[in-house]
Amino acid sequence: MALAVTGEGHRDILGLWAGDGGEGAKHLLRVLSELKNRGIDDVLMLVCDGLKGLPDAVGEVWPRTVVQTCVVHLLRASFRYAARQDWDKIAKALKPVYTAPTEDAATTRFLEFAETWGKKYPAIVRLWESSWAEFTPFLQFDAEIRRIVCTTNSIEGVNARIRKAVRARGHFPTEQAALKCVYMADMSLDPTGAGRKRWTMRWKGAMNAFDLTFDGRLTAGQL
Repeated sequence: MALAVTGEGHRDILGLWAGDGGEGAKHLLRVLSELKNRGIDDVLMLVCDGLKGLPDAVGEVWPRTVVQTCVVHLLRASFRYAARQDWDKIAKALKPVYTAPTEDAATTRFLEFAETWGKKYPAIVRLWESSWAEFTPFLQFDAEIRRIVCTTNSIEGVNARIRKAVRARGHFPTEQAALKCVYMADMSLDPTGAGRKRWTMRWKGAMNAFDLTFDGRLTAGQL
């Protein structure tokens, strides 16, 4: 599923795709090309959960788009390599990295983290090093944009509703039947429109920051 925020600050689900579980570069390129062919000419930022083939696919379709790895997903992935009793310490040690005022400051804080925890948890250090190029873009922006793009929780909330609907049904005779169930779950998310209004108000500060940061591309009617 692709979820977007439009130039007017409205949240919209752009599409649903059923697959065989693979999320390779070719599949992602097909999805993004379909969206562009449907009229999405420009995307300012794309926030994802670390899909390996996505940055290259985005570069092919929208060369000016900034790809940002979800910081929350990066933290959760870090915990997979750490003992439960160290989770709070790891989170505290990583916070200065993703809240640093600049990329240089983040690099310094990360080197300090690696020196402290690298011997015990080298996999966490490698994880952040391999994700660094997609982690750092949001560090160049102000607080309004950082707050919005540091997580994919918005799409995770929708995914949770979809999983609930699918599990309640149990199984489906065809792929089309499964997609219909997912579509109906999506349509029931905000039946009164009150959620859309709250969402739009929440994005006001970020929309102003986006328009200034991206030189007016937002007010040109683009995503």
